[in-house]
Amino acid sequence: MPCAPVSRSVRRLLLAALSAAALVATGVAHAQSQPPIKLLVGFPAGGGTDAIARTLAERLKEHLGRPVLVENKPGAGGQIAAQTLKASPPDGSTFFISHDHTITILPMVVKNPGYDSARDFVPVAGFATFVNAFALSAGTPAKSVDEYVAWVKSQGQGKASIGVPAPASTPEFLVKVMGERYGLDLVSVPYRGSAPMIGDMLGNQIAAGTGSVPDFIEHHKAGKLRVVAVLGGRRQAVLPDVPTFSELGLKGLEDLPYYGIFAPAGTPQPVLEQFAQALAKTIAEPEVKQRLTGWGLDVGFMSGSQLAQREAAYRQVWAEIIRKTGFQPQ
Repeated sequence: MPCAPVSRSVRRLLLAALSAAALVATGVAHAQSQPPIKLLVGFPAGGGTDAIARTLAERLKEHLGRPVLVENKPGAGGQIAAQTLKASPPDGSTFFISHDHTITILPMVVKNPGYDSARDFVPVAGFATFVNAFALSAGTPAKSVDEYVAWVKSQGQGKASIGVPAPASTPEFLVKVMGERYGLDLVSVPYRGSAPMIGDMLGNQIAAGTGSVPDFIEHHKAGKLRVVAVLGGRRQAVLPDVPTFSELGLKGLEDLPYYGIFAPAGTPQPVLEQFAQALAKTIAEPEVKQRLTGWGLDVGFMSGSQLAQREAAYRQVWAEIIRKTGFQPQ
């Protein structure tokens, strides 16, 4: 039996559907043909910043329509990654995820870091604040800061080594402040990022360490390390039983470090806005926000200008703390 002729209106609908499918296929092919965006990380794989970067990259690609690849450039507390960003073309192909250390602290403590944050970078957007913490290895009998101080005085005659993720970092200055506050001779042991430091803590090669809550939180929950104090003006939701240093009488450490995305200076504004919008959508996804919050981050979008203001305020606070320690740029 012969088929009925297709009406003119049905033909038009079929042609429209085929055209739309062709446009979608062309768009997908174009997105896939574009080179990946590089998201630089200044620390080794396995640390807190690396885990955060990979979580964001996984979803950013969906909102940007391009692959986003995390590229670890560890060394010198993030200096190598920052120098790589400075040397990258300002075309939207390379971004840098960083917290306070590389952007704010290093330029104040290193004479020639190889970059000028204000001149060489542009803040794209911020996505969280966090706190640093003081943690003890499982092989250390102490379960509080006071018990740690007593243990150091009884075992080491007041002398002890504390791991820090990078030299001349906020954690290192915390060690100096703690030494003065508790009358201890504390020596910082700098590592190439939090991952190797925590590895030594897990192996009881070093009794204590300072770093961010995201670095410690999973090991603390598993009972492999003990976070015994945090910075900031209030206790952390993921560590409700852990006191702040302010509660313990160590004041002036309430200002919070930040996490943000940076691009090479000269990157076109539309490119910055596109990435910022994609980041805002990414951190608004319930699964992403839950994961970041579970690592101890206080998640919240900051525009590029808001991130710049946050950085300036943080720099002002820590410039005074560093000055009081007597540290001289090296």
